[in-house]
Order: sequence, then C-alpha cells, then structure tokens
Amino acid sequence: MVEDEAGVEVERLVVKVVLLKMMYAIDRSTDAERIFDIDAKTGAIVTGKVLDRETAGWHNITVLAMEADNHSQVSRASLRIRILDVNDNPPELATPYEASVCEDAKPGQLIQTISVVDRDEPQSGHRFYFTLAPEATNNHHFSLLDIQDNTAAVHTQRVGFNRQEQDVYLLPILVMDSGPPALSSTGTLTIRVCGCDSSGAIQSCNSTAYVVSATLSPGALIALLVCVLILVVLVLLILTLKRHHKSHLTSEDDEDMRDNVIKYNDEGGGEQDTEAYDMSALRSLYDFSEIKAGDGGGGPGEGAPGRNPASELHALPQWVQSPDLDFSVFRDYICRKVEQADEDLSVPPYDSFQTYAFEGSDSPVPSLSSINTWSSGSEQDFSYLGGWGPRFRQLAALYAGRRGEEDSEES
Repeated sequence: MVEDEAGVEVERLVVKVVLLKMMYAIDRSTDAERIFDIDAKTGAIVTGKVLDRETAGWHNITVLAMEADNHSQVSRASLRIRILDVNDNPPELATPYEASVCEDAKPGQLIQTISVVDRDEPQSGHRFYFTLAPEATNNHHFSLLDIQDNTAAVHTQRVGFNRQEQDVYLLPILVMDSGPPALSSTGTLTIRVCGCDSSGAIQSCNSTAYVVSATLSPGALIALLVCVLILVVLVLLILTLKRHHKSHLTSEDDEDMRDNVIKYNDEGGGEQDTEAYDMSALRSLYDFSEIKAGDGGGGPGEGAPGRNPASELHALPQWVQSPDLDFSVFRDYICRKVEQADEDLSVPPYDSFQTYAFEGSDSPVPSLSSINTWSSGSEQDFSYLGGWGPRFRQLAALYAGRRGEEDSEES
C-alpha cells in the first residue's frame, strides 16, 4: 500500500465455513499503535493513521478469525505490509557548507563541490538539479555549475578579493528533485575571504587580525607588550606594599596594646614607714584640747600649777586609753571618702592603697612613745611586756634587771 493515506482498504480476508458465522480481529500486541483496523464482519483491513515510509517501511500484524458463537475456536494468520514511497520530502544540502577563497584568487578557480540528500527513495532513483536562487541572479563574484551527477561546483568569476571591504559572502543555492511531484529547497553556501601564501595555502581568515597586523609594526607590538608587562608589575608591587603596610600596622597595634598593660604592685612600708603616711591628717580630726580639759579639769590655762613638762608629756598618751573615746569619727570619715571616690567618675584610679593604723583604746599597755623616756624609771613598770610574746619578754627582763641595779645603787 502507499504511504500518506488513511482509511484505505489493505486486504480482505474471506474464510468459507459452511453454516458458520465468523468474526475477525487484529491482535493488538502486534499493532499497539493501532495503525490498522479490521472489519469484524467482512475482514477488510484499513489504515487507521497516516503512514510514513521514512519512519517504518514494513508492518507485521496478526489477524484472528473465530466463530461468532464460540470464541474459543480461533485461527491466526500473519500479515506483512510494505509501505510504498511517494515523493513527500524535498532535497537538502548534505552539510552546512563553508568554503574559503584566497584574496588573490583567479577567475574560474574551483571553491567548493556540493551534494544533496533526500529522504525519499523513488523506484527510478534520485536525480537532482542545481541552480542559483533568484535572489542571487545579480551575483558577479561566483558561478554554479551542475555536473549532472547529483553534485555541483562553485567557481570564482572575478580577479581577487579584498577582505577589508567584505570578508564573508553568502551564496543561496536552489536544489530540486525529479518528483513526481518535483520538490525543491534552498541552501546557503558561506564563503570566507582569507589570506594565502604563494602556494595557495590559507594563512588567516580573520579580518581583524589582518587590520592589526597591517597597521602595527613588529616594534610597535613589542613596545605594547612591554607596556602591558610593566603595568602588571606595578600593580603587583602596589598590592604587595599595601599588604606589608597593613601587616606592619597590625604588629604596631599589638605592641601598643601590650605596652598599655600596667601592673600596680605598690606595697606599703609597714609600721616602720613613718614618711609615706601622714598620721596628723587623722589626729587633727579629733579635738585634743577637749580631752586634755576633761583629764585636767580645765582649759589649757587652768591646769595644775605644779605640773611639770615631764608629767604633761607623760600624760599625753593617757587620752588614748580612755574608755569614753568614740572612734566612729575616723570610721565615718574614711567611709565618706570612699563613697565620694566611688561616685566621682572623673577621679582616676589610685595607684596605691594606703592603710592607716591607729592604736585603739582597748590596748592594756601604755604607748611606747619616746616621750616616756623623760620620766624616771621608778614611774614605769615593764612587766606588761611579757604579754607581747617571747621577744618582748626578753626586753622586759632586761629593763627589769636594769631597774633592780638602779634600786640597789640608790639604797
């Protein structure tokens, strides 16, 4: 049967059975796409879809014949169908041809030989015809020659080409088959103008490279390359210097941070340090005149007339031992100063911590001030030094022995 036709009767199957009514069907496992249909009563096979020989040239199906009243009685028959070709595909160029021509080409020089392909397979074979397309009738650069063997040749028609003026030519070619019906298509041949050596070998087909090479001498090209190289070196040098400078600043910042760390470790001199701390600042807060007045029964001018300087000096430390003294004045003063320092945000931190020690009133012994040396030895009793520890016991023994010697001398 012929392709591109649907609904055409392909074959009629007739089974002669006496006094039996038959039915026909197609085994769909052999025709899954349902390309063919069959009449269940007459057995006529027709096409259900349009056929294409280029897709499938042969089809094999299985036809079933069975009794209408008893479908278990079935016979099978294989049917092989060949699709005949019709001319429904135009010829085309075999490949997207690209040709090259030298700038110094002569007239009649062969540039390219072209051929075509056709998907159809006519029984008499292919016969193709070549000609320039109507839009190329005014072309004076190239000619097309049909060689009569289903190929064609392209030749030059002028002397020389200039790729600065035009470096690419497009030549449309019309190809036609012998039909029936005759079908045709148009393909384009791309021709590039190239520079060739004396033997005709192509050197370059790039017009941009040609212009650059024509306008720049070798010396200019070398100078351009040297300038580019110098520019790259300068960029690399600047980047290196910036990186080195950044690392140097980072190291300086680290050193400054380490230098700013200051350790304060100021330790006082202890009891023997009589110059670092001024005890008069604390003593001046307490009114010694009132204490003296309370002990002596009057003001400074109303004291006992018989009191000598030694007795006054000896009585000076006696106010410390008074049980009526209130040292909360010192405590309040220190607390008030601490609060002021804590609340004042503008005050810088102190570099040292000063400890003020003052002898309290609970001490059972009198002061060891050198003022007591003015009094006579008989007025002093050094036995209390024994309660201060082993070292002071030895000192008490020395003073007690010395006092015994003085008493024996007086007696």
